[in-house]
Amino acid sequence: MLIRRGGGRGSRRRLLTAVLLLVTVWAGGSSQLHYSVPEEAKHGTFVGRIAQDLGLEVGELVPRMFRAVSQGRRDYLEVNLQNGILFVNSRIDREELCGRSPACSIHLEVIVDKPLRVDHVEVEVKDINDNPPVFPVAQKTLLIAESRLLDSRFPLEGASDADIGANALLTYSLSNNDYFSLDVKRSDEHIKSLGLVLKKPLDREETAQLHLVLTAVDGGKPELTGSMKLLVMVLDANDNAPQFDRAVYKVRLPENTSNGTLVIQLNATDQDEGSNGVVSYSFSGDVFPEVKSKFRIDPDSGEIKVVGMIDFEEVKLHEIQVEATDRGNPPMVEHCTVLVEVVDTNDNTPEITVTSLSLPVREDALPGTVIALISVSDRDSGANGQVTCTLTPPGPFGLVSTFKNYYSLVLQGPVDREKVAAYVLLVTARDGGDPALEATASVSVAIADVNDNAPAFAQPAYTVLVKENNPPGSHIFTVSARDPDAQENALVSYSLVDRPVRERPLSSYVSVHAESGRVYALQPLDHEELELLQVQVNARDAGVPALDSNVTLQVFVLDENDNAPVVLPPHSGTAASPSWSSAGSSPWSGSPGAPQPGPELVPQGVGAGHPVAKIRAVDLDSGYNAWLSYELREAGGGAGRSPFRIGLYTGEISTTRPLDEADGPRHTLLVVDGKAASRASGVRASGASGGGQRAALVDVNVYLIIAICAVSSLFVLTVLLYTALRCSAPPRDLCGPVPPALVCSSAVGSWSYSQQRRRQRPNACAGDGAAKSDLMAFSPSLPPCPGPRDSGEQPGNSADQSGKVSLNNRITGKIQEK
Repeated sequence: MLIRRGGGRGSRRRLLTAVLLLVTVWAGGSSQLHYSVPEEAKHGTFVGRIAQDLGLEVGELVPRMFRAVSQGRRDYLEVNLQNGILFVNSRIDREELCGRSPACSIHLEVIVDKPLRVDHVEVEVKDINDNPPVFPVAQKTLLIAESRLLDSRFPLEGASDADIGANALLTYSLSNNDYFSLDVKRSDEHIKSLGLVLKKPLDREETAQLHLVLTAVDGGKPELTGSMKLLVMVLDANDNAPQFDRAVYKVRLPENTSNGTLVIQLNATDQDEGSNGVVSYSFSGDVFPEVKSKFRIDPDSGEIKVVGMIDFEEVKLHEIQVEATDRGNPPMVEHCTVLVEVVDTNDNTPEITVTSLSLPVREDALPGTVIALISVSDRDSGANGQVTCTLTPPGPFGLVSTFKNYYSLVLQGPVDREKVAAYVLLVTARDGGDPALEATASVSVAIADVNDNAPAFAQPAYTVLVKENNPPGSHIFTVSARDPDAQENALVSYSLVDRPVRERPLSSYVSVHAESGRVYALQPLDHEELELLQVQVNARDAGVPALDSNVTLQVFVLDENDNAPVVLPPHSGTAASPSWSSAGSSPWSGSPGAPQPGPELVPQGVGAGHPVAKIRAVDLDSGYNAWLSYELREAGGGAGRSPFRIGLYTGEISTTRPLDEADGPRHTLLVVDGKAASRASGVRASGASGGGQRAALVDVNVYLIIAICAVSSLFVLTVLLYTALRCSAPPRDLCGPVPPALVCSSAVGSWSYSQQRRRQRPNACAGDGAAKSDLMAFSPSLPPCPGPRDSGEQPGNSADQSGKVSLNNRITGKIQEK
């Protein structure tokens, strides 16, 4: 039978259902839907149209995962998802489910997703008359003396019925006889007191035994009956039976009372004398076995004591029938009833049941998401059975009371798996007893990862040093990005952010391994072509949608001594600066077939230091690899002191003494470096460092950078001193008024720096090669710069001017590039 129905197909009925459901939720103490079903109903018995009453369409049930959860019960009820009907799934025995409790209900929680909705349904189990009255014993023997007076009453134990209400309302009847009638009395405790009343005097000689039948009929439809046989044994003589001062004794006894505790002491008196007046006490023969298991009566003193476990939750009221029997012949018996009311104590801890719904919880879940359903119960009564629920520790989760003793575990704030991957929550249920009892349940809530973190590099940019002429495919660096997410959201792959470099794609220079992040150079790098290569690597995770980040690699290509010096062709000279007479337009290096310099005319009688020519050479390398020095040798290998010398670093050829006729009309000079002495002829300029010195010079670069600051003051003083000395002589300019500068060695070494070098045609004015981005450091072991007196070089000559213009052009070109 449907007590209250909500919903319908019409809009009015749905509106009414929504209002009723809302009122029910706010009320917090009653179900949203209330059905009833008789006990012992067959499988498939219709209970109610639960989907319709909740305002749900039948087609929504499966997609929205409609389900009904019964807390702490068997699956007595089930919902047909095809039509939304609630039906009986298994046999329901009200007596087994609720005992003799007048109210018996099955509570269901109806849950639907998308969106999540929780409704409560109470199904009341109606009692049916399925239990007949039952007497404690099938046959009872009564010993009644023939001397008993008329209207004497002999108590009887009534029957019990497991049903409730009208189905347990019993009426009694006695089989027809001439001696006894049935007396039924109802006390203020609603307990029926049965007894046989003597209506006709007994005569043992006439009738020694009587066979009677006591029948109990319940109020159900159809009615059920039970019966007990009564055997009346007529005894002789004992006129007075023992007498109790009260027919009913009431006692309050706390549960869990220890064994041996006195419940009550009964006292019955007998007016007879001798053995006929001696009374002994005992429980009635038809008393229930559970009474004998919990109480004991002393036959002599009448004391009733506790001998078993007294549990309020098991039995709230014990009814004990006591007999007082004298020792007459025949003995006489009197009865009384002891009602023991068990008082509840707070001896049951609350019970917690957790039903998980949606675990794990995504870290992007919205506040209000229901994580689990929690129900609590306590077998105690009153304040001892009133339970409150709390949640610890405080955090993003909370408990929301949805129904009596029902709570929802709800997400109340944001969660971040990277900070806390799982929460261990403690649900505490505390009753209202004094002292209070509590129970705890641990709920583990795992947080599911969401791709909310991009891969991150340790720093935004890295500096990578790579020597030029590296082997193709060589490993130059490894990038690594960390993603704090989990599983595929933390799986990082690397790729190259391609862009054009010198009109070529970046991917033709380098590549990156997608999994390891190892960066490889695909081809040999050339310092003279590309000094700095900027590589951008992208790190992307495998999440959906994917997140990425970039890092920049500053790849500096280090120079190696892979370019030989190149001698530049001489420029047409002036009166102050003689020139080669047969200079070509292309550089030459002294090899056979290269253009040879023409003769230089030197007047006889000139003094020492007279300038003859200036050799100019360039090296496309950088640093020490581009540092040039010059050495002069006689081409014929003749002995004797040569009348010519060449500046070690300037390339200026000048006389060392006055020339005379003995020196001959023609001299062939060979300009080489220290390692080129075996060349046959020509002018050759060589680098300062050979193959054996290359590794050492590269290592020294690091220390030279540190030493720059220390020697800068010495360099400035040297340049100022040299400038002062040069300014004292008349200037000889080739292309401009730039004063010459000389870079010399000192006790700590000498250095010169220019910014950038590019491959280009030699400067027409200075005759130098391309501008260089070099750091040239001179070793302290090199010879110092000669002065005008010991070197034979005159200040202000055109060779010095040309050399300094070339140095200035290099510096100026690099500054413009920057």
